[in-house]
Amino acid sequence: MKTIFVILSVLGLFIVSAGGEDKPPLRTVPSVDLQKYMGTWYEIAAFPQKFQKGCHCSKALYEMTDKGYVRVINSCRKDSADGREKIARGKAFVVEGTGNSKLRVQFFWPFRGDYWIIELADDYSHVVVGAPNRDYLWILARTPRIDETLYKEIVARCAEKAFDVSRLIFSDQTCAGR
Repeated sequence: MKTIFVILSVLGLFIVSAGGEDKPPLRTVPSVDLQKYMGTWYEIAAFPQKFQKGCHCSKALYEMTDKGYVRVINSCRKDSADGREKIARGKAFVVEGTGNSKLRVQFFWPFRGDYWIIELADDYSHVVVGAPNRDYLWILARTPRIDETLYKEIVARCAEKAFDVSRLIFSDQTCAGR
C-alpha cells in the first residue's frame, strides 16, 4: 500500500507538471532562505489530487541534507483524522538560478514534478506552492489553521495568478496536536 501511495504521488506530480501553455507565466517569489523553510508545514487547503484521496491531517516535513537536496516526508491520516498514518518520502532539488523558489520534487525515480513557491510570508508562517500549468495548488502554514481573513486574501491572490480557486478544498486538520 505504501508503494502504491508513493507511485501515485509521483505520477500525480509528473502529470500535473506537464502542459500549461495557455496560461500566463507564473511568477515565483524572488528568493527563499531554505534554512528558514525547513520544518513542518500543515496543509490548509489544496486542489484535490488522486494521490491524496482520503487524506486527513496532511502535512509535510522538509529537512536539509548534507548532500545538497531537501528530504521530503509527506504524511496524512487515511480516511479519517483517526485513520492509519500514510507516509511518502521523497527528495526536492533546487533549480539553479531561481533563488531557491523553484524546486523539482521526486518521490519515485526518475520522475520529478514542479514545486514552485509563489507566495511566502516574510516570517515564513505561510506559503503557497503551485505549478506553471496551474493544475495543482497547496496553501500551507506552520500551524494547522490560519486566520479566515488571511486565507481569503491568499485565495484572491491565487485567483489573480490564474488559478481556478473554486477547486480549493479545505484540509481536515482536526488531529493536529494529537
